[in-house]
Amino acid sequence: MTRTLGLVLLGQCLLHFAWLSHAHAQPPDTRRIVAVTPDQVRDEDYQYQGDWWGRAQGGCRLGSIGLQVVALGNRQFQARWLEGGLPGAGPVVLPGYVLKGERRQDELHLADGSGRQVRLTRSAGLAIDARGDVWKLERFTRTSPTLGLKPQPGAVVLFDSSGPSEHLLNVRLAPDGTLLAGAITRQPVSDCFLHLEFRTPYMPQARGQARGNSGVYLQRRYEVQILDSFGLDGANNECGALYRLYKPDLNMCYPPLAWQTYDIYFRAARFDAEGNKIADAQISVFHNGVGVHYHRAIPSKTGAGRTEGPEPLPILFQDHGNPVTFRNIWMVPEKSTGEPPVAQIWPRRRWRLCPW
Repeated sequence: MTRTLGLVLLGQCLLHFAWLSHAHAQPPDTRRIVAVTPDQVRDEDYQYQGDWWGRAQGGCRLGSIGLQVVALGNRQFQARWLEGGLPGAGPVVLPGYVLKGERRQDELHLADGSGRQVRLTRSAGLAIDARGDVWKLERFTRTSPTLGLKPQPGAVVLFDSSGPSEHLLNVRLAPDGTLLAGAITRQPVSDCFLHLEFRTPYMPQARGQARGNSGVYLQRRYEVQILDSFGLDGANNECGALYRLYKPDLNMCYPPLAWQTYDIYFRAARFDAEGNKIADAQISVFHNGVGVHYHRAIPSKTGAGRTEGPEPLPILFQDHGNPVTFRNIWMVPEKSTGEPPVAQIWPRRRWRLCPW
């Protein structure tokens, strides 16, 4: 009896030890992973996310495919398969196909329910489409043609490599010297051209509006949304949208921690002497060099924006609680009445911005 009891207790101890060993072997909890700069990333999943470009291997298939891989935390991933390439870098067929999967040691496995499969290492991969054709995948980096754009003559520099100017209030800096969200212009603005560069943080466990959220509030009334919307549909509350009013014509969002650009032409709403609105505000937005809104009338304030009125108000770089950062911000007042520079007309109204 005593020997039997001892064996039972020993078995329970061994089971408990095995459970503890298994628990310690689980992947780390990534709910608190937030990286503001690439050198802060300590998550292996980050090595697999981003843009991938594919070409057919033999067979009769021609052309290219694009793959946008999104890290979701704890080795889980989602990807968007796009026929034709990547947004802004090929005649993309939308909306594409959504694949899901996980990282198994050093290889990422993705699939959908229609036969599409993907295997990725950190630097290369293979994809099989629904017809069984094989595509070779390689890393691809999209870069905005207006990244690093220098201020035009007469520009008001709000933030550059030397730091903030006297034209900004509520300034806070990230460890790398870039501007954190929350700043506001000292002076109100009316018609203007605005250039800015922004970077969304790496927050793999976050979802929706809690993932790299900020915004550019023109006159504190009209928000051009900033969000980590990489690989998503491009809805009216995602990156490039006029918040809750209009979705972008194309989702041009880059992966988190990549520098992105907005080039914005803004014409303020017009009011008569009695304060009655006689013309809506108008905006053209180029996201990473591609037009996502073109001469778009804005019928009302967006979201939490201030009420419309004849008086000009400042520009707010919204702090939504996420460490979105900015650099190279400058504006040219009274420039919105000119036509945005258009170098190339894309199908479905996709305009590419020509740098000066």
